[in-house]
Amino acid sequence: MRWYVVASILTILTSSQGILTTLSQSNGGYKYDYATVPFLAEVFKLIVSSVLLWRECQRSPSPKMTTDWRSVRLYPIPSIIYLIHNNVQFATLTYVDTSTYQIMGNLKIVTTGILFRLFLKRKLSNLQWMAIVLLAVGTTTSQVKGCGEASCESLFSSPIQGYMLGLLSACLSALAGVYTEFLMKKNNDSLYWQNIQLYTFGAIFNMAKLVLDDFRSGFEKGPWWQRLFNGYSITTWMVVLNLGSTGLLVSWLMKYADNIVKVYSTSMAMLLTMVLSVFLFNFKLTLQLFLGIIVCMMSLHMYFAPPSMLVDLPLASTKATPENLVQVSVDRRTDS
Repeated sequence: MRWYVVASILTILTSSQGILTTLSQSNGGYKYDYATVPFLAEVFKLIVSSVLLWRECQRSPSPKMTTDWRSVRLYPIPSIIYLIHNNVQFATLTYVDTSTYQIMGNLKIVTTGILFRLFLKRKLSNLQWMAIVLLAVGTTTSQVKGCGEASCESLFSSPIQGYMLGLLSACLSALAGVYTEFLMKKNNDSLYWQNIQLYTFGAIFNMAKLVLDDFRSGFEKGPWWQRLFNGYSITTWMVVLNLGSTGLLVSWLMKYADNIVKVYSTSMAMLLTMVLSVFLFNFKLTLQLFLGIIVCMMSLHMYFAPPSMLVDLPLASTKATPENLVQVSVDRRTDS
């Protein structure tokens, strides 16, 4: 399957995540425990990957699976990074408002490019670096509200701790993505075997969070496994399936494409969500959103288009060489 097909599907699924999550609410709240959604999504990914690996093992030759503990021990690290990242997110929101946090979140676009270059030794051209910066500018522009509004005035009025934590959050998000790509490409193991290792630890860490929440609440609502499906509706299950399918597509891109493709896909998904919200939730279409979409589309073309399409190269002209001059003089004598 072509990477751009997978990236397009990922864009559509990612853009629908926020919409489905909003539709799963009832009277402005959740009837279900939203902490169970990531856990069930991890279980879904683990089941799908196990089935696909089993089918792959039925074929010849058998897929490569590294079981050495020195390799397996690397797979909990992305889950640990994401766990730290989630806690940093909550800490950041104690210093800045939601709008400022969303805008600072676009820093992960640039930090992903930097870590992509430093750790994976992948060289980007000057045009591609410009395209990445343009993508960050475009997504930020689409999120900035009118300067007459309070959110715009509060953009640069937060404590310095909030901006530092926002930068740390962007770095952790980029580090988790880059490290996951390193894991997926460090050997020729089966994609589904690698997924099983990733999602096993992901399910364990999410289950640990549910247990910790039970202890914090003093088991007020009972143990987590008794309320696992409480309040679930068809829309909630769609959220779980959407989140799980998105994770499977991301792992495919990490294996056969790269982090930059994923960054572009998720950024375009954010813009698509905003556009769809105009029709579904009466979201007001703004000039900033319109300009942001244009800038992001320019960035997309600049990054992926071949250089010949971006730069007008002069046509090759025949230069006067001594051999050509001799040939001309001989021809003239012949004609005379």
